[in-house]
Amino acid sequence: MSQKSRSDARDNRARILAVARAAFAAEGPGVPIREIARRAQVGAATVYRHFPTKEALLGEVVAEPAALCSAVVEEGLAESDPWRGFCLVTERLMEARARGRGLSGALVARLPYLGAERERSVRLLLRLVRRAKETGGLRADFVLEDLVLAVTASEAIRAGSPELRAAAARRFAALMIQSFRADPVPAPLPPAVRLLS
Repeated sequence: MSQKSRSDARDNRARILAVARAAFAAEGPGVPIREIARRAQVGAATVYRHFPTKEALLGEVVAEPAALCSAVVEEGLAESDPWRGFCLVTERLMEARARGRGLSGALVARLPYLGAERERSVRLLLRLVRRAKETGGLRADFVLEDLVLAVTASEAIRAGSPELRAAAARRFAALMIQSFRADPVPAPLPPAVRLLS
């Protein structure tokens, strides 16, 4: 295989994954392979050459974001200060969603076979939440659904570039973190990002 054909194959694969990720997140896993191929501007045979089954494509679509989510939560748990670990997880998950790298809440809800990985991440998050409450950083009435709501809301951030979306997500995360804190202490926010034209 020539260098150019390998490069074309890599480009096709990346385009298929990007199209599939967007389609499955917006419309669920029922989007036909032929439609994914059409949107990616390749033939269905090209999709099947890279992903022999639809399940293989779905698995690849969620593999990277699922691994990212687990890694972020593990990093938060490794922090010596549970509150700082909770803040890190909140900011990183929201930034990942704003950049389109995290798992879409809508997609996760529609993929039951993600259960084991999702349950593992939830268990780790609950451990971090418990520790952050015990040390007095996190408000006692916080529930995990509050974080899910914040991360899901960050999916709606629209800005001109991934960098601007990430900057807006960091500011939004800072606002949410202040509201989650047991003893709210006003802290300087990251710079605002112009979202309205």
